[in-house]
Amino acid sequence: MNSQALNILRIDTSATPATSNSKALVDLYLETLAANGHDVTLTSRDLSTALPLIDATWIGANFTPADKRTDEQTKALALSDSLIDEVKAQDVLLISTPIYNFGTPAAFKTWIDLIARAGVTFRYTENGPEGLLKGKKAVIFVTSGGTQAESAIDFATPYIRHVLGFVGIKDVTVVAADQLAIRAAESLEKARAGAVKAAEELVAARRAA
Repeated sequence: MNSQALNILRIDTSATPATSNSKALVDLYLETLAANGHDVTLTSRDLSTALPLIDATWIGANFTPADKRTDEQTKALALSDSLIDEVKAQDVLLISTPIYNFGTPAAFKTWIDLIARAGVTFRYTENGPEGLLKGKKAVIFVTSGGTQAESAIDFATPYIRHVLGFVGIKDVTVVAADQLAIRAAESLEKARAGAVKAAEELVAARRAA
């Protein structure tokens, strides 16, 4: 059994965290880990408190070699550096997200813009782009009012899968409570079972390691 504590980064993206169904699914996942005696070191980032958008200063700093950046450029990238270090330190990312207008909340896209940096979290090679945040797992907890998860009109879940894979996180599980405006009870029941199953599978994999 792997007795080492699991480092988990929890990223909540709902604009209404107090009543968020996606956030509640993450709670259940973590409760299941605890019930199975699994030690967790948890870092939480609530994106309902918006991150700053990237701007011309940020972009200029990002494309300036680190040893040639001015103090202003270094300062402009400080939050991005901190967010990237936060991800690097984790074994698992838990991302809770509603689907807003068929996509992710804007706050999540801003987080991606801040952590997806060439030469830092991915690089271009002669064989194409290579993600540098390898050896991590992600679980995405998706909720929606009317959009069916991973359908042709769901532009949130495939985007998250793709961008995580782009930076090297390819082991991705999706737990969806979708179409809550249509079939809330059924969808939530299925999602809760999925959250418990995902947590139990992680425990089993860690014990076998």
